[in-house]
Amino acid sequence: MEAILSHHPFFIIGDLLYNFLLYKKPMWLFHDLILPNHTTVTILAMTVTYSITVFLYLGNLPNGWGKRALWYLLWVGIYVTSEYINNKLGFITYHNGWNMGWSILFTGVIFIILPIHYKKPLFAWLISIVVIVSLLTIFDVRISEMK
Repeated sequence: MEAILSHHPFFIIGDLLYNFLLYKKPMWLFHDLILPNHTTVTILAMTVTYSITVFLYLGNLPNGWGKRALWYLLWVGIYVTSEYINNKLGFITYHNGWNMGWSILFTGVIFIILPIHYKKPLFAWLISIVVIVSLLTIFDVRISEMK
């Protein structure tokens, strides 16, 4: 369990990078009835949701490619369905060209990278850097637009 939860910071750092790099040009924003702003929702997600996700997803990762593919699809489905519902209820809004399609793709990438990070952390960081630079390029985020 301890080894699995040690991969939790990888998930958090990705979200922190998003919030820092795209502070002035967010792709999505969270809204909540109880929590006052995007930052508090994000911090709650980082501490609770990401911990539970990493523990359950990596802790129960099945052997065999078929079972692993179904496990992957289940988790992508959970996250995408949750986001879809939250978007329809107004708890998440998209901005600057981001949409549900991008979220589906991005979620798929996250759940591919997590088990890679579990086995080969440096390779996962390399993939993550390529993904981040690609997204910054696709969405035309300029250095002057960063915080």
